Amino acid sequence: MHRPVQRAGRAQRLSRILVSAAAVPVMFVVAGCSSDSGSGDDAQKNESAGPGATVSASSAAPTVQPAAYTTLPKACSVLSQKTLDELVPKGAKSGKSGKLDEPKQRGNCNWSSLDNNGVKGSQFRWLNVALLRFDSDARGSGDDQAHAYFQKQVSGAQTVDGALGSKSAPVAGTGAEATAVRYGLKKKEGSFKQQTIVTRVENVVVTLDYNGAGLAGEKTPDADTLLKAAEKAAKEAVGAVSAANGDGGSAGAGSPDPATSSKAPSSAKSPSASPSGTAAKDTGKTASKSASPSRSAAKKS
Repeated sequence: MHRPVQRAGRAQRLSRILVSAAAVPVMFVVAGCSSDSGSGDDAQKNESAGPGATVSASSAAPTVQPAAYTTLPKACSVLSQKTLDELVPKGAKSGKSGKLDEPKQRGNCNWSSLDNNGVKGSQFRWLNVALLRFDSDARGSGDDQAHAYFQKQVSGAQTVDGALGSKSAPVAGTGAEATAVRYGLKKKEGSFKQQTIVTRVENVVVTLDYNGAGLAGEKTPDADTLLKAAEKAAKEAVGAVSAANGDGGSAGAGSPDPATSSKAPSSAKSPSASPSGTAAKDTGKTASKSASPSRSAAKKS
């Protein structure tokens, strides 16, 4: 008599189990839809944000300042005849350009003078002017590259092997920055007095080497006199570079506090060197081979 009631109870329990089992897939489906929907939203957000991010990165890229100077004068023409007569009196017309010269990019010229006084000895002078121009490119602005090279040239002149009594000082009124390095050198031909003036004007570096010696018993030239002549010539060369670029030959344009110019790095020597195989005959030829101790500009670092 009680069996119908039991059957009813069993039916109710079975109904609840089936409802619960059916509810599980629904929950998975809902969860799956929610997950897909979220992924789609994120993808749309990323897709819409992509181009904007690219434009922003592009607009934030630094702009390299164009090089101020685009050409160079011929190195053998940067000094006047008067200046050459003063610095290399017996070799004012002996200027010879470098083998690695490139129009508008680099130039080099050197002169040698031997004033032979017979048994009294001879006065020897050697002069070299090197020009190197830097373009603005992926490595940075022309000015910044020229500044780095300027520092290397100064460092190279300050660390020449065998230099005696080396001294450095800023040179006022010449380019954007300029430093003079002077020292003595003892060679078998005599005692040489070396003066190196390194100058930067905009994106161009001018390196001027000038030395002198008394040979075969002649008196050693005065270092102060040589330095004064070298500084004058360096200023004239810088003016020629400025004039070639339509800057009115203003050698002192943009000159900073000399204290800034005197800062020299403790880095390695400049890797490039100027040719010094030009000389007068006999004694002058021998002297010229040892007359170029500093590392003047010819190639880019």
